[in-house]
Amino acid sequence: MHGSGSQEGHALTRAGEDYLESIYRLSLKDSQGDGSVRSVDVADQLGVSKASVNKALSMLKETGMVEQNRYGRVTLTEEGRGYAALVWRSHRALRTFLESSLGVSPEVADEEACLMEHVLSDDTMERLIAYLERQGLSVPDA
Repeated sequence: MHGSGSQEGHALTRAGEDYLESIYRLSLKDSQGDGSVRSVDVADQLGVSKASVNKALSMLKETGMVEQNRYGRVTLTEEGRGYAALVWRSHRALRTFLESSLGVSPEVADEEACLMEHVLSDDTMERLIAYLERQGLSVPDA
């Protein structure tokens, strides 16, 4: 996140953050209970090809954000989980602000929150969340 589209100490692209966020969101719904997800589910959620997911997973493995077992299931590392949680929190806060404060439709708010979450600094995001809390709005879990 951090204005340049990457979090401190990392150089994840916007696309890398989107894949990480998708893995995180899917891991929260994991039916196996181990937090692992299938790459095909990431492809379905993001509307991309399995080849695109495999390319992104290679990059995320190189940066230490994910691990992949021999059966192909993907798990976030501790670092990856923390990073993804921040991206997802930013997305939810922005979506809440756009819908509640500006009256943007849920579909547009979700789309635009996805664009905005990558470019705002951590400080701006914390200020936005504090603003939402002062307005009596909480950032939803989903």
